[in-house]
Amino acid sequence: MSLSVYREAYGRGGPRLLLVHGWGLHGGVWLPLIDELSQRYQVTLVDLPGHGRSGSLPPGAALEALAQAVAEAVATPAIWVGWSLGGLVALAAARRWPEAVTKLVLIGATPRFAQGPDWDCAMPAATLEQFGRELTADFERTLIRFLSLQLGAGEGARVSLRELRKHVLRVPPPDAAGLQAGLRLLRETDLRALLPSIMRPVQLVHGGKDRLVPPPAARYLAAHLPDARLALIPDAGHAPFLSHRRQFLETLTHFCETES
Repeated sequence: MSLSVYREAYGRGGPRLLLVHGWGLHGGVWLPLIDELSQRYQVTLVDLPGHGRSGSLPPGAALEALAQAVAEAVATPAIWVGWSLGGLVALAAARRWPEAVTKLVLIGATPRFAQGPDWDCAMPAATLEQFGRELTADFERTLIRFLSLQLGAGEGARVSLRELRKHVLRVPPPDAAGLQAGLRLLRETDLRALLPSIMRPVQLVHGGKDRLVPPPAARYLAAHLPDARLALIPDAGHAPFLSHRRQFLETLTHFCETES
């Protein structure tokens, strides 16, 4: 199965960073960070298949197919920075194509998004389904409400939301089929058994008030990945790279530029 991946490149020197967004969005969600990141790194933004300007995502596509498509599109080893669904893609890439991944930065990540009989540090599957229906019915309103919840209150948050809205809404929304295919991956993927085999340094960044992926999921990743550390930002939600940009960038820079 061949999946097309749209990408944009920024910066000319330093380590290579590959930024992988979450479900329902596209690479534009990272643009508020690009000015600073591109001064230190060679940065690539991608739109996952079924999102943004990339090609469609077939209903039965496997997580590994997304990871392979991104790895092939970038073609050079990089530090993979994955947020939410992007974290699953980055973990899959590190497991199956370790030569493409030098380090991992996982933001708001979990090995399994939906609750199960032996996994309660996740959201109920019904909540995922409801969010999927809302996003399909009114993409812009649902997305902006979600992003505003992540950024918090105050004038600074309102300015950030206006900036982010400009970047995110410049690209047409994904079609309903792509959203549902991505939702199925969130609902069905369980990477817990694979974690001990991921032999790459990992920096976890997680919000202490993340309601989509509760902090115990990040602690589970930290405990079961062979070489992982966790930075918990107490007042952040599911998108600490947006709501707590300075703290996130300091953590990222330290990890990327420190020998492991």
